[in-house]
Amino acid sequence: MPNYQGVWSLSTQFQNASGWPDATAEIGLFIGLSNANTINKVDIASAGNATDFGDMLSAAGQRGTCATKSKAIAGGGSGNINSIESFLFTTSGTAADFGDLTLGRTELSGFNSATRGIFIGGDDGSYNDTIDYITMATEGNAIDFGNLTTATASGGGCSNSTRGLFGGGSTSGGNVNTIEYITIDTTGNAADFGDLTGSKTQLTGTSNSTRGIFAGGQGPLNVIEYVTIASTGNAVDFGDLTYARRRLGSLSGSTRSLFAGGDGAATSNIIDFVITNTTGNASDFGDLTQTTYNLSGVSNRNGGLQ
Repeated sequence: MPNYQGVWSLSTQFQNASGWPDATAEIGLFIGLSNANTINKVDIASAGNATDFGDMLSAAGQRGTCATKSKAIAGGGSGNINSIESFLFTTSGTAADFGDLTLGRTELSGFNSATRGIFIGGDDGSYNDTIDYITMATEGNAIDFGNLTTATASGGGCSNSTRGLFGGGSTSGGNVNTIEYITIDTTGNAADFGDLTGSKTQLTGTSNSTRGIFAGGQGPLNVIEYVTIASTGNAVDFGDLTYARRRLGSLSGSTRSLFAGGDGAATSNIIDFVITNTTGNASDFGDLTQTTYNLSGVSNRNGGLQ
């Protein structure tokens, strides 16, 4: 066996000698596949097929998600459930109860800073303008944060470490192209950020520390567009997905953004990826373990954690 003495720390020696999980690995999870409790795992930095990770406590899709570097958190979902569940990125198995949302709802979005998780919008039988927050390090129920400017469901959410964005979605007046934003570690109502390239719903949002990306949508659409999160303004065309679809899931690492599943001409198991800080069409990453829609994505290196 190699000798891990010298200047290496005890933790580094243990990791190399025993296979201790790599704390720097960029792990992505897709949850709620086909409105079920299934969780798939991907290694964001390398291409390949997803593997089975474990199960949520409740079978539901269309959840909002947020994360720390060690913990993934998902709230709400189909059936208008109000539960929030959590699980560790490095430990496969079944999720644990975290607490409850202020209001049970589906078709909501989520994002985070390094400390707070946000659940935004949704549908509880009617379109909803609710914004909830949690302190991710502490289990417990969500707290009221403020409100969207318009009650909206099925939009896309993304964030950097200070600001969260919510774009598109369905309202009582139809689909919208608006993007709203909040400062995550305060409280208050959302404000106008700019507009998407078109009105759309059932899209997905994801981000690294600088760019927010919105992709897909009802149509189905293959459009990918982006904004610079730290500024305000309208979205700009990025490129195209490999397959036009809606009700897809997404997640990001430090350099890559992934888009998975969804339904277009048929329900898909496709995982696409782009290099977030460039522009261009998506490329094939691999496949989910099943064809699916209404899934959500979450990672341990999303834009709010960088």
